[in-house]
Amino acid sequence: MAAIDEVFREVAAGAVNYGVVPVENSTEGVINHTLDNFMDSSVHICGEVELRIHHHLLVSDITKTENITRIYSHAQSLAQCRKWLDSHFPKAERVAVSSNAEAAKRIQSEWNSAAIAGDMAAELYGLTKRSEKIEDMPDNSTRFLIIGTQPVSASGDDKTSIIVAVSNKPGALYNLLAPFHSNGIDLTRVETRPSRNGAWSYVFFIDFVGHADEQKVSSVLSEIADQAADVRVLGSYPRAVM
Repeated sequence: MAAIDEVFREVAAGAVNYGVVPVENSTEGVINHTLDNFMDSSVHICGEVELRIHHHLLVSDITKTENITRIYSHAQSLAQCRKWLDSHFPKAERVAVSSNAEAAKRIQSEWNSAAIAGDMAAELYGLTKRSEKIEDMPDNSTRFLIIGTQPVSASGDDKTSIIVAVSNKPGALYNLLAPFHSNGIDLTRVETRPSRNGAWSYVFFIDFVGHADEQKVSSVLSEIADQAADVRVLGSYPRAVM
């Protein structure tokens, strides 16, 4: 698909069994567009994948490499290569597009443009690597979520992701997180996004170790549901192995 929200729509509509969407990068942090899509979608998280990401500067057969004035890529990829671009193409216009695949397609018809993308895009669109592995951080990695319509049974090494809406009052976040601490549940990520229900109200995306079917986890979920405005389990799924 050309964009993240299209992946969500295809899965929710049953046109495909599963989709894969990026959620977090080790250099640039969370992908907010993915989190926002979960607010409006009924899909489940079925798994996660962590991949080492390498970016290349790609050119096409018609590119005049000495006159590159525009570089296309996804906003996250441009950010992950910021220092390299500042050093090698400080005057080139950086154009953020919906995906690296879209960037690769665009330069096939523009003689003055290049794209930042990976090996698969180079192979798929017949492009040449002008410069390889241009990411600023050599251990640059991205975490992807596998989304579907069916919940996943426990594997013995699982994570759970939830969305929680809380009332805007003193101690709200402390009261939300305290049950995890008292029950010895390891939180792996807490993110905040603006709520769709009003200005200056927020929802929390929380990842933690354990499966929703485990007694300890279900007890904590019940406890926070009593004090939160809304709690939704996005999914329990096997933890990724790099």
